[in-house]
Amino acid sequence: MKFVAFERAKQGTGASRRLRISGKTPGIVYGGEVQPQLIELDHNALWHALKKEAFHSSILEMELGGSVSKVLLRDVQYHPFKQLVQHVDFQRVDAKTRLHAKIPLHFKGEEESDAVKLQHNLVNHVITELEISCLPADLPEFIEVDLSKLTDGATLTVKDLKLPKGVKYVPHGNKVNPVVVSAVAPRVEEEAAPAAEGVAAEAAAPAAKPAKGKK
Repeated sequence: MKFVAFERAKQGTGASRRLRISGKTPGIVYGGEVQPQLIELDHNALWHALKKEAFHSSILEMELGGSVSKVLLRDVQYHPFKQLVQHVDFQRVDAKTRLHAKIPLHFKGEEESDAVKLQHNLVNHVITELEISCLPADLPEFIEVDLSKLTDGATLTVKDLKLPKGVKYVPHGNKVNPVVVSAVAPRVEEEAAPAAEGVAAEAAAPAAKPAKGKK
């Protein structure tokens, strides 16, 4: 995907506020062998681009000052309650340097699996994105997860995934092989106990009148 950015000369809270009022979004691009550069983007164009999954997970072409460079979206700051992008960060991409990125998972075949079709399991998507490491040329837009072989009560972990060539999973802490998907049997409500039904019937019956004593 390609987008257009413009050089931004001024920085600071006041300058950024004036930019936003004029329909622009302040940003920065960093990385590589050059200094970080202040940029600004058209807010409406950026807002619509951010709605596309590929804008978050693929290498982008940024046109700036007549030249085009490859960058990766690194951070977006949104207004707490307004539909407003307050700031955006991009990182320059070096073709020979491995990068880290979070890539969305696309699930397919869930309805065809035995877990769902025969056992009526509920499929829980524990992880919806994966942090990976790869060269820029190998960066996928998404990773496909085939659930058609999922069985009753089974789990699918990161090691079960078929990662694209050149792509490696980046673990965090002790989560070397976290669960991606789990199939859970539906809960069955227990039938009311007969004793409970007897108590309810007794409560509904009219109370017996006490016997009158003999004179």
